[in-house]
Amino acid sequence: MESALPVTCERRFFTGMAIAMALVCFAGFAPSYYLKAHFDTGPQLSLLLHLHGLAFTAWIGLLVAQTSLISTGRTRLHRRLGIAGALLAVLMMVLGAAVAIVRARQGVLGQATGAPPLVFLAIPFATLIVFPALIGAALCLRKRDTHKRLMMLGTTEIVTAAVARLPGIGTPVAFFGITDLFVLALVIHDVSTRGRVHRATFWGGLLLIASQPLRLMISGTPEWLDFARWLSGA
Repeated sequence: MESALPVTCERRFFTGMAIAMALVCFAGFAPSYYLKAHFDTGPQLSLLLHLHGLAFTAWIGLLVAQTSLISTGRTRLHRRLGIAGALLAVLMMVLGAAVAIVRARQGVLGQATGAPPLVFLAIPFATLIVFPALIGAALCLRKRDTHKRLMMLGTTEIVTAAVARLPGIGTPVAFFGITDLFVLALVIHDVSTRGRVHRATFWGGLLLIASQPLRLMISGTPEWLDFARWLSGA
């Protein structure tokens, strides 16, 4: 019983993290996607945006399902669904890149922040590097204790988009800072249960957090703007 308790608490923690991420995503995208008809916000969504929203919703739903399966001891089904998750992650990056480029070309990317679209493009473009790096590492280390931590950190990267759409969150500093609370929660959990920060939390969290100011630093450089113009055709 003594050894089972920490395992049970850990499983509940990761399930709770997944549910919290799902709630943030729903709250952030409710006006523009999930409850768009109720809020009557803007024009109808394109097919590309619908596919993008469906894929990212499926990922969050799968995360909740996967953590719940582990929590209830159904590891065999968890592993089978992991194959679908890997394929979904690839699809998400293809759709994410397409949406970012199209919206930058249309001049609407990052409207809520007031940043020029080509400048703001650096933020979602970095997601195409950070998310695959963390999720890819999680899949490679899926039989080790690092897997669940890297999966949470990878998902934290994409939750940033939902956080940025919460009421009153208008600057990158604000939405990055609030997103990083998920990293902080993971650190606190590690310290309280293990007495130290797990190396996956440390290195994965460092990659995620260090990328945030880095993308802001490069976003206004002439080199980035030239690349963004070429990429978007703007």
